Amino acid sequence: MKTIELFAGGGGLALGLHNAGFSPVAIVERDADSCQTLRDNLQGSMNIGVRMFEEDIRKVNFTDWQDQIDLVSGGPPCQPFSIGGKHKGYRDGRDMFPHAINVVRTVRPKAFIFENVRGLLRKSFSKYFSYILLQMNYPDVLRNDAESWTDHLARLEEHHTAGVEFGLRYRVVFQKVNAADFGVPQQRERVVMVGFRWDIHEPWSFPRATHSEDALEAAKWTNQTYWDEHHIPLAMRPQPSRETLWRIERMEDQPFAARWRTVRDALVGLPDPKSPEALCITNHKYQAGARKYHGHTGSSLDFPAKTLKAGDHGVPGGENMLAHANGRVRYFTVRESARLQTFPDWYSFSSSWTESMRQVGNAVPVTLARVIGTSVAQTLRAHEQHLAAN
Repeated sequence: MKTIELFAGGGGLALGLHNAGFSPVAIVERDADSCQTLRDNLQGSMNIGVRMFEEDIRKVNFTDWQDQIDLVSGGPPCQPFSIGGKHKGYRDGRDMFPHAINVVRTVRPKAFIFENVRGLLRKSFSKYFSYILLQMNYPDVLRNDAESWTDHLARLEEHHTAGVEFGLRYRVVFQKVNAADFGVPQQRERVVMVGFRWDIHEPWSFPRATHSEDALEAAKWTNQTYWDEHHIPLAMRPQPSRETLWRIERMEDQPFAARWRTVRDALVGLPDPKSPEALCITNHKYQAGARKYHGHTGSSLDFPAKTLKAGDHGVPGGENMLAHANGRVRYFTVRESARLQTFPDWYSFSSSWTESMRQVGNAVPVTLARVIGTSVAQTLRAHEQHLAAN
């Protein structure tokens, strides 16, 4: 199945969707360093014959792919809606949702997947988010040159409630998902929007969580299998807090899901970045200068990492640090950060530490992309089988 990837960044979504059975035919990313990462890995290591457009999405002509693509995907820049940003939303020139929807309008894919930060669901953006969703539902209902977005929203609402059954239409659903619930060793909440073209009648819903915090707590404090897995001696195992014990006591049943994966799980097999052995591992270089500050104290070893972030001006230290039990902190290496985003170890980042961390911090976790992509792919295959049978 063929895909077009927009705002590809370092390639987490593209790689996850490829692992789910999709084949990218075109990738659009305007940042030169990110494009080099994509070339090194997708075109180089994976030998995927994909067309790379190192361009602003507005400069790419997508008409050649009309009615030829199964999936359009991408993560429009999150800064306009990020809780850590300036919250300008639609007033921010980096708001690329209208242009992503324009690609859907042009290409007419069978489905699309877009993701963004959870800040998109903030109350202050609720009306604009409704506007985004209605544009995704009805890409052919264009905004007039002299029309404000609120006037366009009103017209889309009228179109929607009138039950119009012509033109390009999509059935769109969205959900806030936590990557940790799907086996990613990081608590990363994102809003994912999925749409299926109106002629595809197979039902679809978001995949159910496969991993849980309760299961992690049970593995630590009920049967202690977590510590056994990591060969932690009894004398070195921490003691649960009163709050943890209270929570364990009130679990009605033992959780059936797999446990959340932790930072310790992710870093298995990686040597200390200061050790000589680290020199043999790509992107596993120690970076000095880590420090704690208010609200940024690093990630615990035995819990999923905090959300890795890219930052507008360099790397925010507290979000990308490992917090040792003795109170000390150090930066995650690029390799460690890539593991927390579930990139495979062969996936390399050739830019500077700051630029590589920006790419990793902006990425969609590969595992999360694969899980959602696999579910979408199954629905599209079911559609094709239904057509073949009739």
